[in-house]
Amino acid sequence: MMTEDLIREKLKEVKYPGFSRDIVSFGLLQKIWIEGDDVTVKLSLATRDPQIPDQINRDTRAVLEAIDGVGNVHVEFDIKDPPEPVAGGGGQQGGGLGTSSIPGIKKIIAVASGKGGVGKSTVAANLAVALAQGGAKVGLCDCDLYGPSMALMFGSKGEQLMANEQNEILPIEAHGIKVISMGFMLGDDAPAIVRGPLATRYTQQFLRQCAWGELDYLVLDLPPGTGDIQLTIVQTVALDGAVVVTTPQEVALIDARKAVAMFQKVNVPILGIIENMAWFECEHGTRYPIFGEGGGKAEAERLGVPLLGQIPLDIATRDRADQGRPVALDDPSGNAISAAFRGVAKQVSEVVGA
Repeated sequence: MMTEDLIREKLKEVKYPGFSRDIVSFGLLQKIWIEGDDVTVKLSLATRDPQIPDQINRDTRAVLEAIDGVGNVHVEFDIKDPPEPVAGGGGQQGGGLGTSSIPGIKKIIAVASGKGGVGKSTVAANLAVALAQGGAKVGLCDCDLYGPSMALMFGSKGEQLMANEQNEILPIEAHGIKVISMGFMLGDDAPAIVRGPLATRYTQQFLRQCAWGELDYLVLDLPPGTGDIQLTIVQTVALDGAVVVTTPQEVALIDARKAVAMFQKVNVPILGIIENMAWFECEHGTRYPIFGEGGGKAEAERLGVPLLGQIPLDIATRDRADQGRPVALDDPSGNAISAAFRGVAKQVSEVVGA
């Protein structure tokens, strides 16, 4: 027998374009009507992209028409323009699903990758440091709940998060950066066993219930992929832009394209591509393109976005991360990697301002 519960369950197979989450958990389903064998569903969307309702319409009809005994399927849409970001705070140039600023924070920048293992967290840590070295007030939110690494990278492993009188989380301060991470709440061997709703709650608390104070930039180190945490972030705050990290290898570029498509679907500007592990340079000066050559540059040209930088695979960079001292702290005149991150930070700040 056809019921609303059955229809709702089937609609959970329909993914929001660009994301791995379905339209039901995304909160788009407004109403279901069943008249005899015919089914009508009403969906609410906030988008200016006509391709999104078209894709959802096709996918919705396909899953419902596959149910035995279903006759005609009708899909109705309540489509609204996304509200403009709140003036005077983070998200002035953004336009994604999230429309709220965080008080005191001027710009919010996401650092993302489509897959793990491309050095995204190392890039996020050094971008934050490089922005601070340029005179900005910077915070870093480690949104990778399942693989938090910022406690180690900033030399703050073992420190515990505290709260103020307003019950706001006080970030840990290290190297001039305000940092918050699940790594401050877990031991070295303790896994973060949190399912979707709890992951959403932690992410929202890190963003909304943290005493960030006055910041020029808040850098978000996103987990790899396009899952629940990414969705929570774009729904919670208006992003001023996203930086996508990849290696030159095609395997990484395939997933980087998915990350780019995700942000484009929710109207978050792509600030540019960072090609990490671009080459390894031996002590004699010979460069070896271990993960391929020029992939990040070619992808940036294809997308029409800047190539923000090419960061070599470097032993000293790995050492600095393990020691809790990001390489961007080094004098750029004597360290090419530090200079490269300073160059990335300069381009990002020029694009989004502060």
